[in-house]
Amino acid sequence: MLRLDTVPCPQTGEYRRTGHQKLHRTVRLSGMCTRFLWSSMGEPGKGNVLVGRSMDWYQDTQTNLAVRPRGVERQSIPSDPDDRGGFSWTSEYGSVVALMYGQAVVDGVNEKGLQACGLYLSESDYGIRDQNRKGLELYSAIQCLLDRFDTVAAAVTWIVDSDVQLIEMSLGEKPGTGHIALADLSGDSAIVEFLDGKASVHHGPEYTVMANSPVYAEQLELVKEYPPYNDNNTLPGGTESPERFARAVYYSTMLPPTEETREATAYAFSVIRNASAPFGTVDVIRPNISTTRWRTVTDLTERRYFFESTTSPNVVWIELDQLNFDTLNEERQLDLVNEPDRVGDVTEEFTAV
Repeated sequence: MLRLDTVPCPQTGEYRRTGHQKLHRTVRLSGMCTRFLWSSMGEPGKGNVLVGRSMDWYQDTQTNLAVRPRGVERQSIPSDPDDRGGFSWTSEYGSVVALMYGQAVVDGVNEKGLQACGLYLSESDYGIRDQNRKGLELYSAIQCLLDRFDTVAAAVTWIVDSDVQLIEMSLGEKPGTGHIALADLSGDSAIVEFLDGKASVHHGPEYTVMANSPVYAEQLELVKEYPPYNDNNTLPGGTESPERFARAVYYSTMLPPTEETREATAYAFSVIRNASAPFGTVDVIRPNISTTRWRTVTDLTERRYFFESTTSPNVVWIELDQLNFDTLNEERQLDLVNEPDRVGDVTEEFTAV
C-alpha cells in the first residue's frame, strides 16, 4: 500500500516519503497550486471546456487582474537588454491575466480561448544561461504564450522548435521555478516542464490534471495507486502535491455530464476547492506546504474568467466577449488588493494604468 507519510532528510531538510519502495527517494514537497481541465459532456471539447486552478503560496500574493490589448510590443528579457538571446514580439491577441505581486503573469486566457497558467515546481532546472538560445524571463512566459498563440499545438510547437530557455526570477522571497499548463477550446492540453535545461512536454487531451512535485511523469505514476485507477487504496485527504493531484483526478473524472453552463462552472469550482489548502496549513516543519490564496475557473467556451480570493466571500468574473479588443488601446487593471469587496461581473470596472 502506498503511504504518504514523510520524514525529514537529515542532510537536506527535504522530506522523504516512506512506506513504499517506489518512494524511498527524496522528494521536494511543494504546496503551490493545482490545475485541472474538464469538458462538461465527457469528451474533449464537448460541452463547456473549463480550467480550474488554485494558487497556493506562503504569503499573500497581492494579486490584481489586468486586461491587456493587442498590438503591444514586449521584450523577453526586459531586465537584461544586453542578453543576445533576448527577443521581442507584438501581441496578436488580447488577454485577461492575473498579476502576482502586481508584476508576474501567472494565469490567464486570451480572446481566442487559449488558457495558460504557471505552477511551482522545485525540480525545475532551466540550465545555466546560454545566450545562443532564446531567453524568456519567468514573469513574461505566460504572457508571451497568450499574446502569440491561439491553440495549445501552436504554442507547444514554438516552445520545442525555438528551444527557448526560461530564466528564473524571484517571486516574493522565493525562487521562481515552475512549470506551465496550457489548454484550449478543443480540449487539448499540454504540461511543459524544464528539466536539465530543456523542455519536457506532455501534450494531449489526456493530460488534464497537474500539481507540483514530483515531476509530471512521476505524478502520473503515483496517481495509479488511487481511485478511480486502483481500489486498493483510499483517496488521500492531505495538502501535499501528490494528494491534491489524486483528488483532482478522481473528482474531475467523477463529475456528471452537463450541458448547462452554470452547472458546469459550479462543478469546476467544486473540484478546485476540494484540491485547495485551507488557512493554517503553513507550518515551520513543512514550509513548502502553503495556503491557497486564490482560485480561478476559466470557461473557454463562454470566454468567461472567474477569480475567487480566499480572503473574500465573493467571486468576480470577466466576460471576454464584452471586451472590445478591436478598440482597446491601453492596459486596464482591476484592483483587488485595495478593493477586495468587489463581486459579480466586473468587466466594466477595469481602469487604465
